[in-house]
Amino acid sequence: MMWKVDLHSHTIYSKDCLTRTAHLIEQARRLGLNKVAVTEHNRLDGALVAKAMAPDLVIVGEEIMTTHGELIAYFVKEEVPRGLSPAETIARLRDQGAVISIPHPLDSLRHAAMGLANVLTVIDQVDALETLNARCVRGRDNLAAAALAKAHGKLVTAGSDAHIPAELGHCYLELPPFDDNAESFLAALAQAKVGGQNSAFWPHFASTYAKWRKRIAPVVLPPVPV
Repeated sequence: MMWKVDLHSHTIYSKDCLTRTAHLIEQARRLGLNKVAVTEHNRLDGALVAKAMAPDLVIVGEEIMTTHGELIAYFVKEEVPRGLSPAETIARLRDQGAVISIPHPLDSLRHAAMGLANVLTVIDQVDALETLNARCVRGRDNLAAAALAKAHGKLVTAGSDAHIPAELGHCYLELPPFDDNAESFLAALAQAKVGGQNSAFWPHFASTYAKWRKRIAPVVLPPVPV
């Protein structure tokens, strides 16, 4: 039996998302996802709230903006702040035993993407590259990421990058069941198969709306359960 896992999603804790945590969990279960990584932008509390609500389903992750583009990590225990160099960000993640990937690494339309030159400076320090991101508008950018991962012998990750529930599960990995820890997850990634397809373009507008909506009417977020 293989599991279906979406390794890139957001909830209302991210600045560009209005998806309530419960709605993400409901959608994941409706789709039959075995695991979903909650990877908020530059914060860990949203993933911790989701993990408390659905410990069997959620992988605690974080998508982190470095000085040279974003990194994404799984089984994160301590929040890593934005604005550090890629090397320092990776070092902090390594210290806590996280699994590290580069999201949408070669997306030619996304300012947060590292791009080839920056990826090559850290590719030997990360575990994987995200080779299928449903929000990459140009399919060739995902293909280029897959080719780069293969050329450097890197593991692969994939995810919907969902900012609304309807996007969840559009891209995913099929991989063998794994225990709820970084070591078991990393071993499973060695047998991963990428699946899914790109989302439509219109959800990008939902992210823009979420940013403006929160500026006008800030959202009060529930704290992480103790």
